[in-house]
Amino acid sequence: MVKFVLASAVLCCALSYAVASTCSNPEVKSNFYSTTDATIVSQIGFVTKFTLKCSNAGAEKLPLFAEVLGKLAPVVRIGENKYQVSWNEEIKKVSSGSYAVRLFDEEPYAAVRKAQRAGEDIQTVKPLTTVTVNFSGAYKGPWVNSEILATVLVFFVAYVAFTTRSKLMA
Repeated sequence: MVKFVLASAVLCCALSYAVASTCSNPEVKSNFYSTTDATIVSQIGFVTKFTLKCSNAGAEKLPLFAEVLGKLAPVVRIGENKYQVSWNEEIKKVSSGSYAVRLFDEEPYAAVRKAQRAGEDIQTVKPLTTVTVNFSGAYKGPWVNSEILATVLVFFVAYVAFTTRSKLMA
């Protein structure tokens, strides 16, 4: 009888841990920030802050991981149900548009790592949830630099001055 009670207690604990170790019905609200001026930087920084609420209590405290553009990034917990993920990309590789930030808890993250090691497509692994961020682009500077424009203007003024002078002298 004691073995049965002990086995039942262990089974209930294991079952409750398994249920609480994954987030059910995740609800996400996010904010997105990025570098807006890319004239003097070599990479653009992206930061996504989000809140995660799960229908099962305690699941929000699980470690999370993110995948963006095929790269994995850690998710940092910054408060109660609040998280942040950030990543950098080279300016030449970034374009304006939507980016999907796929969030994983421990078990799907392990499946992603396994797929990476096996050389398989990680997009087949179902994420916990996906956050879509819209990047409007970054200012990369004017089409014509002011130094070039000033040089062209100086040569134009000099040309006009010399041609006018030669017409007056003739």
